[in-house]
Amino acid sequence: MGHHTFDAGKAAKLEDAATRYRSVSREELLWGLDLTGTETVVDLGSGTGFYTDDIAPHAGRVYAVDIQDAMHDHYREKGVPANVDPVTSGIEDLPFDDGELDAAVSTMTYHEFATGDALAELARVLHSGGRLVVADWSADGTGEDGPPLDERFGEDAAATALDDAGFEVEFRATRPETFLIVATRR
Repeated sequence: MGHHTFDAGKAAKLEDAATRYRSVSREELLWGLDLTGTETVVDLGSGTGFYTDDIAPHAGRVYAVDIQDAMHDHYREKGVPANVDPVTSGIEDLPFDDGELDAAVSTMTYHEFATGDALAELARVLHSGGRLVVADWSADGTGEDGPPLDERFGEDAAATALDDAGFEVEFRATRPETFLIVATRR
């Protein structure tokens, strides 16, 4: 599997609500996260903050993690909510303490970081019972949108990898181009 990173030069494309919400809706993410308003959440591969902005009003603190400073620059130009902190980091080496985070979300970025090391790191920073929501391009899709099919994972492969990394999958669904998994850290 190849692990490419989204081209920051095309960041404006990530702000197209009609296209983005066809892949995963705000309501699905919030349902999966099941936030009470006090949690500390990390958005993995936050990009321009499109989905971070949907989560922020429902969380105490949100860390918008992206490996590209250019994505954070775009987010700052757009306006970052007061309870959001942009963090430049890869997923394999997150700058958080063990069990510091209540929840994590990955929207259309799982295929960019899905390695054993990254999933172990994610399990490290989430406390036991912490929630994880993953929505990503499915290997069972057509490949017309999103990354090439050979860079994608199927729902079964993603669920198995998460289980191996210490997560219990509570919900999973495959749609025509994407899959959604909700899990908790054991």
